[in-house]
Amino acid sequence: MSITTLMSTDKLAAHLDDPDWVVFDCRFSLDKAERGREDYRRAHIPNARYAHLDDDLADPKGPDTGRHPLPDLERFAAWLGGQGVTAGRQVVAYDDGGGAVASRLWWLMRWVGHGAAAVLDGGWQAWLDGGYPTDDAIPEIDAVTFLPHADGSAWVDAAQVAAAVDEAGLQIVDARATTRFIGAKEPIDPVAGHIPGALNLPFAQNLDQQGRFRSPAELQALYRDLLGDRVTARNVIHMCGSGVTACHNLLAMELAGMTGSRLYVGSWSDWITDPARPVIRESGAG
Repeated sequence: MSITTLMSTDKLAAHLDDPDWVVFDCRFSLDKAERGREDYRRAHIPNARYAHLDDDLADPKGPDTGRHPLPDLERFAAWLGGQGVTAGRQVVAYDDGGGAVASRLWWLMRWVGHGAAAVLDGGWQAWLDGGYPTDDAIPEIDAVTFLPHADGSAWVDAAQVAAAVDEAGLQIVDARATTRFIGAKEPIDPVAGHIPGALNLPFAQNLDQQGRFRSPAELQALYRDLLGDRVTARNVIHMCGSGVTACHNLLAMELAGMTGSRLYVGSWSDWITDPARPVIRESGAG
């Protein structure tokens, strides 16, 4: 039976030599784009492939896009096939940031119609803490053909978000840190603030003190407290700085049984490419 949200370290350890399981190391640092690849080359979960956020999980940034645009479907499908992913194979993604980047790969797999994808709960640190094996060998991979079945309803663009600002029942949820959301501090993008009407739930709130996802009941309470009873999961649009950590909130809602929310792939870095789009910077934010 496929696993579609979270993967435990014990379960993964039991399938390390299973040819129908494909593991991706998604470690990445915004400060140094090659740090994750370097860390992977030093040590990783046995048989894991490396997935680079900029090179593999996004298209290059354009003048009118966010920092991590949706990857071209054919290119992404070819990359997955080159990594040995095909229908029926279980995909597991991990990182060293609480699942912040691994959840982007998880969401992309759902977008292309591959439901058998999960994020390793606790990631690299949980693997090390559990005393599981690591190595530095680059796996030999037999390429296969991956046939995507893209779900265009899984994501929205800026025009749909603009409509959501004024449409009753739709709710934008922003996964950025609160200081960035209110506009007090913006270390990455050239404009500070948030989209009118958006609510803020920093993705780190999905995790417990050990860096693992909180229980489904706790997550449901967290999101119900944020959204109230009037907003259905299908009417939630997730965003962040560039469409990466927003996937973490989307995964958390799925774990909570609140299925069907959508992703604004371009997110804040896309929204601010058009100066005519409204921006809120809260009073006292600087």
